[in-house]
Amino acid sequence: MTIDPQSLMLVTVIWNLQKLGYVFKIFAVGHGKARSIWENIGGRICPLSTEHQGLIDWSIFEGIIVDSLEAKVAISSVMQEPFCSVPLIWIIQEDSLSSRLPVYEQMGWEHIVSHWRSAFSRASVVVFPDFTYPMLYSELDTGNFFVIPGSPVDVWAAESYHKTHAKEQLRELSGFGPLLTRYARRNDATDSFKFVFLCGNSTDGYDDALQGVASRMGLRQGSIRHYGLNGDVNSVLLMADIILYGSAQEVQGFPPLLIRAMTFEIPVVVPDFSVLKKYIVDGVHGIFFSKHNPEALMNAFSLLLSNGRLSKFAQAIASSGRQLAKNVLALDCITGYARLLENVLNFPSDALLPGAVSQIQQGSWEWNLFQNEIDLSKIDSNRKVSIVYAVEHELASLNYSTSIVENGTEVPLQDELTQLDLDTLREIEISEENEMFEVEEAEERMEKGVSVWDDIYRNARKSEKLKFEVNERDEGELERTGQSVCIYEIYNGAGVWPFLHHGSLYRGLSLSRRAQRQTSDDVDAVGCLPLLNDTYYRDILCEMGGMFAIANRVDSIHRRPWIGFQSWRAAGRKVALSAKAENVLEETMQENFRGDVIYFWGRLDMDQSAIRNHNAISFWYMCDILNGGNCRIVFQDGFRQMYALPPHAEALPPMPEDGGYWSALHSWVMPTSSFLEFIMFSRMFVDSIDAKHRDSTKYSLCLLGSSEIEKKHCYCRVLELLINVWAYHSARKMVYINPNTGSMEEQHPIEQRKGFMWSKYFNFSLLKSMDEDLAEAADDGDHPREMWLWPMTGEVHWQGIYEREREERYRLKMDKKRKTKEKLFERMKYGYKQKSLGR
Repeated sequence: MTIDPQSLMLVTVIWNLQKLGYVFKIFAVGHGKARSIWENIGGRICPLSTEHQGLIDWSIFEGIIVDSLEAKVAISSVMQEPFCSVPLIWIIQEDSLSSRLPVYEQMGWEHIVSHWRSAFSRASVVVFPDFTYPMLYSELDTGNFFVIPGSPVDVWAAESYHKTHAKEQLRELSGFGPLLTRYARRNDATDSFKFVFLCGNSTDGYDDALQGVASRMGLRQGSIRHYGLNGDVNSVLLMADIILYGSAQEVQGFPPLLIRAMTFEIPVVVPDFSVLKKYIVDGVHGIFFSKHNPEALMNAFSLLLSNGRLSKFAQAIASSGRQLAKNVLALDCITGYARLLENVLNFPSDALLPGAVSQIQQGSWEWNLFQNEIDLSKIDSNRKVSIVYAVEHELASLNYSTSIVENGTEVPLQDELTQLDLDTLREIEISEENEMFEVEEAEERMEKGVSVWDDIYRNARKSEKLKFEVNERDEGELERTGQSVCIYEIYNGAGVWPFLHHGSLYRGLSLSRRAQRQTSDDVDAVGCLPLLNDTYYRDILCEMGGMFAIANRVDSIHRRPWIGFQSWRAAGRKVALSAKAENVLEETMQENFRGDVIYFWGRLDMDQSAIRNHNAISFWYMCDILNGGNCRIVFQDGFRQMYALPPHAEALPPMPEDGGYWSALHSWVMPTSSFLEFIMFSRMFVDSIDAKHRDSTKYSLCLLGSSEIEKKHCYCRVLELLINVWAYHSARKMVYINPNTGSMEEQHPIEQRKGFMWSKYFNFSLLKSMDEDLAEAADDGDHPREMWLWPMTGEVHWQGIYEREREERYRLKMDKKRKTKEKLFERMKYGYKQKSLGR
């Protein structure tokens, strides 16, 4: 947000990437004069403060570009699942951290170095604008460093310096005479010229060495002067009439000192390195000379001098060089980032791909975008580096070295937190706990009116007798006692904890034990369904796997007439139920305690990222967009496999084009009995598409998506929309509830579905008989394939199991009766003899 060369570079890159078709959402960690420029490029700027950064759903983006060290506040929020797989490009243009790394090593603060190394390792690529930066930050390198040369920083700095400093004034202050009158040799050297060497440091003995060289060359004492690179480099360059750039070895990039010299409009003489010949035209922008060829160097200087002045040729070269330097590496920088995005980003199948890098034919820094704001005389040379010192201040107290030497005196340092630190930490924890309890108590006082107190006490006593599952808390169960519904919020990583709700209406459903909240009575989906221990199936099923887990233990976990689910993504995309909508939903279910209806609030067309640039008309068209264009094909083949339909039979259930809403984001509520019926249908459907996926060479790869993420979560998007097909064709009433206002509107009325519904395929009796057939096959070990998914997705039960259990109980009862009769017979036959007392 600051007006500086770093912002100019990033604005230029983003501006040109937009021309290729990339779409950006811009977040800012602060405020500044560049805000209006960014708003012209990317629209409304979103804040990225500590309070807001945990409430951003990073999964909706194909990639994240982080600029500067200051944006590290965003890194912590994308280091945990499910955001840690989102590609991250981190541009580092500051050397402030690199200057502190040796200090940390000296102080023994390895934990601070490790902290930054961990942050750097999160990035898919760490991009530097110059080849010196990777060496400065080598201690943090985890193999992801990359250099894209190009930045307007040197042009900006030179222009700013030139506005406030004059060549002649600098010469007088430095004790230099007028312009060279002629090129002098050994015996006619005068004080009319000087050789200035800009190299090394001003305190490392270069002066004596250079004076020795001058003496051997026959130059008089004082004709050579040395300046170090740690001094005022701009003043040395600006004083010169001619710049000779020399290097002992081939350079990797265009030298920054050369860019500054050319910006000062000074003619340059450079070695014929390939990297320089790529940009500089000999005799146009400068003059080349060959290494170890003194005559070529003499000729170059001769061309630049005429009658004691710079020649017109030199002035022309200087002018052309200044124009070249202004945008010398801009095109390389733009195309470099475009190629980087091509290699790092992996777009989903529903995205319109950006244009090729070859479309970028020319490029320059977007100076014009800054023309109303820029003031080169007031360059912000001290760009914020507060994050470096903030992290240092935060972590330095956690682990000190045993001692350091300061002014020759050993200063002992502590190895652990002080008691004051521990007391402060404890006070913060107590304050947060009290605040949480106050909120929960306030919610408990709200009238529910669902059950009478006798029912509540009876359920409470019953819950005390039950054996609680792992990580379940008695308090959480008691909070939900008496409520008619519980909405399970499905999540799969610690990074989404801020999106989850608290209170008696909601309960977390964790798909990963490692990511489960320890202070909440969240349901452990893996413990309820062992299939989810398998990472492959957990990834390929996504949130549907959590629903299978709840259904598998519904009698011990749920025990309520209504059940609901809400993906954490609903909160991330700002479509979760508001407090007002929650009250409306609860009141509606209290009034209509029974009813085969599904209430949903995450509607399909809210996913704007999926339908951007698409004119979606029908349900199946939208499903195709979201599933690599093959939703209808996969659903049709799965449906045919599930019901064993002949090849010539139609197998794609019709869905209306009536303009109504469809459910998305797994955000809905329905009667528990209906939910179990839906899960029964879903288990068979998932098994069918999994069978096609495994048995057919056509499905050897995921047809439902082309990107790596889509392949990993192959079934997820089609399963997210499956509930619409089931609800529509099983004659469930579908009601959309506005998540903000709570207003309700029926969708696809049942009366209008007549003639369209495939009721015979969604009849409960048919589905139940199919379920029992599968259970019988599983019970008998008659598996249709080696990896049969269906038995692993939930309960395996059929009438034969019940009869076998009943027969087993009857057999045990008969055995007990037989043994009792045998004992009585023994007594009757031999009598019962009691031993005499006292013996």
